[in-house]
Amino acid sequence: MFKNKFVQQRIEKVELLKKKGYNPYSNDSKRNTTISKYLKVNADVEHKENKRDEHRHYTVGGRIKLLRIMGKASFVNIEDESGTLQVYIARDNLPEGFYNNIFKKNIEVGDIVEITGYPFVTGKGELSLHASEFKLLTKSISPLPEKFHGITDKEIRYRKRYLDLIMNKEVRNTFKIRSRVISLTRHFFEEKGFLEVETPMMHPIAGGANAKPFVTHHNALGVDRYLRIAPELYLKRLIVGGFEAVFEINRNFRNEGMDATHNPEFTSIEFYWAYKTYKDLIEITKEYFQYLFEHLDLPTILPYGDMEVDFSDFKEIPLAESLTTIGGVPKDIINDREKIVAYLKEHDVDVNEKLNLGLLQGELFDEFVEEKLINPTFITEYPVELSPLARRSDENPELTERFELFIAGREIANAFSELNDPVDQLSRFEGQMDAKESGDDEAHEMDQDFVEALSYGMAPTAGQGIGIDRLVMLLTNEHSIRDVLLFPAMKPLSTEEITKD
Repeated sequence: MFKNKFVQQRIEKVELLKKKGYNPYSNDSKRNTTISKYLKVNADVEHKENKRDEHRHYTVGGRIKLLRIMGKASFVNIEDESGTLQVYIARDNLPEGFYNNIFKKNIEVGDIVEITGYPFVTGKGELSLHASEFKLLTKSISPLPEKFHGITDKEIRYRKRYLDLIMNKEVRNTFKIRSRVISLTRHFFEEKGFLEVETPMMHPIAGGANAKPFVTHHNALGVDRYLRIAPELYLKRLIVGGFEAVFEINRNFRNEGMDATHNPEFTSIEFYWAYKTYKDLIEITKEYFQYLFEHLDLPTILPYGDMEVDFSDFKEIPLAESLTTIGGVPKDIINDREKIVAYLKEHDVDVNEKLNLGLLQGELFDEFVEEKLINPTFITEYPVELSPLARRSDENPELTERFELFIAGREIANAFSELNDPVDQLSRFEGQMDAKESGDDEAHEMDQDFVEALSYGMAPTAGQGIGIDRLVMLLTNEHSIRDVLLFPAMKPLSTEEITKD
């Protein structure tokens, strides 16, 4: 490490500064304003005589992003989290010898500095800072890259997110929006009377969703545990216990494939609402999106790649109907297992012929419908086989009171009226075990404790999960989940790649 010749040159400068009694890693910053505040409060300087005000003094701090060294004076652009500021540095305004011996020889792009001075406007009309004091706070020994572009550089951006954040203000803005979305989500549900709770991250049973878990070992208990794939069954235990509206903004872990919309760990919100149905959740979901758009000051029509998504246009359609009206699947095959298998094979879809009818209908939906759902669409009335935790429809017991919300061809939310019949729930779990034996390695595990909890009585309840990562992708027009995760999962580098200069 630190074998690169340019890094070595900077390390030598660090040592030279120390020998001169100058601390290149000082910890006594006197910064008294941010760059954005400085620019705001001094906007009037443009109208003053000589376009300067030597009676105002400010101390700003930030990283040098641009350095133009001249003979007796230089310009420096520094950047903090709030913005960028141009600074004029003249030899005669600094302590004797500092400009030639310290500044010109040792200060470089990437260094973090603190500068004191007064506001003035340059001949080109840019509000700047006229420096009277200059201090190095942190010496950067690794030179900053000039720019990021292309596939290779995207790998660097994800692996070294700190560099990405240093170089790309737009990336920082994306993550500020993400943080704002999470904060607004919390406030929205609190204002609706929901209680924020916390549930375990390590589960004795991989439950709450159909997914492959990560397995770990609990040394003190001497047993294996599963990293949470969903908090659902614990949140519903709280409804059994008497809470009537709970939510958790949670991290989930699924040991599955990685692509543009999947990361092994992800963030979602799950909430459960007693004495409500999935129809109530459709309405609160619309309210939630309206709340986000109002507080983020977003237009209702947003671009997403080459699409435009109209968030004022929410639709509802049953799954079976969507197969024909949107997916173009012949109506006469929808309820026939053998015909569905044949149809999928005709369209070169690899299909497990042992799957039951409901799961095969799900295969049809995934293949022919999902990517066509651009404007927000609630797909409702899922088959029981696809929804082991959802309540059966009173009108048609083969279907469940469930919806999934799709936007821009991707699932954003999943919700249903909860199953609270313990006998039915036990039967569903048993069906899932049969599915697992038939080759469905994502089928739900048996959870006898949860069934027992239901046996004490759970009020009629509706529950929903919303994927925060995919939601932020939509709102920021990002097309890879890695672009909205600060530290996405990455394949480890080889020893040769790690040690390469």
